[in-house]
Amino acid sequence: MHSEKLQILEEVLGNFYQSNDEYLFSCPYCKHHKRKLSVNISKNTYKCWVCDSRGRNVYGLVRRFGNHSQKQHWRSFEETVEISEFDNIFEEKEIEETIQRIKLPSEYVCLANKNLPFTAKNALKYLKKRKITEYDILRWKIGYCESGEYRNRIIIPSFNLDGYCDYFVARTYTEDWLKYKNPPASKNVVFNELMIDWEKPVVLVEGIFDAINAENSIPLLGSTLSAHSRLFKALLTHSKRVYVALDKDAEKKALNIIKTLISHGVEVYKVDTPDHEDVGEMTKEEFEKRKQTASIFDFNLLLMQKILEA
Repeated sequence: MHSEKLQILEEVLGNFYQSNDEYLFSCPYCKHHKRKLSVNISKNTYKCWVCDSRGRNVYGLVRRFGNHSQKQHWRSFEETVEISEFDNIFEEKEIEETIQRIKLPSEYVCLANKNLPFTAKNALKYLKKRKITEYDILRWKIGYCESGEYRNRIIIPSFNLDGYCDYFVARTYTEDWLKYKNPPASKNVVFNELMIDWEKPVVLVEGIFDAINAENSIPLLGSTLSAHSRLFKALLTHSKRVYVALDKDAEKKALNIIKTLISHGVEVYKVDTPDHEDVGEMTKEEFEKRKQTASIFDFNLLLMQKILEA
């Protein structure tokens, strides 16, 4: 039955390719040029990664876009169908996503200001040690807190497409045992999406200081990328090319991210940083050179890499 249903879907939606238990088709709703409609016949669900059209019964696709013969053929596989529910059961369910907005700490002082208090000297000294320039401070709106909950911490805010703060990173510049102190908010954001040019290649890095050293980059705020995250959806929707540049101790996680992205039709390159602990230790020029020599990945290269890692 599974193969017969897949054959009907191919007749209705066109060619596909398989990624684990999912089949990727061209989406008939948004007609994106890449195959971004993910169909799981076993779970009886589908979702487009671009326009977010989705349903909890794959027959909804056949019912809307198939011909009479294809509909009849599919329904012959169903044991019971409640006719009275036809108007609603296959209707796509819209999931409203709330846009996160948070406030920066009331004690936050932007270091891009001309007249800074004397207390800013330690924060500036720390940034200089990390080779953060005045341009970086201005571009990333880097600030600090001299008191309060985020006392003696560098504050780097994230702004969404509407210009609202949706997250921030707070990194100590003293000897506090807790290096990073997260705000009471979800990490499920595209960090500083306001600054991202989706027409250019996007670089995925682990931390915020890595991102400062890499042009047009997005920090994962960790070393994993969930297929249910806003960032993952944004990459599938907008990005033409992605560079993955994680710390050298996160090699397996980097390969998992690459596998997930290429299985959904994204062109992915891997940036190697063997001489450095992370991108944040490199100069911008060093990273750009590594990026220019990055290797494009496909499933064969991915398999070979995993064999070598084993």
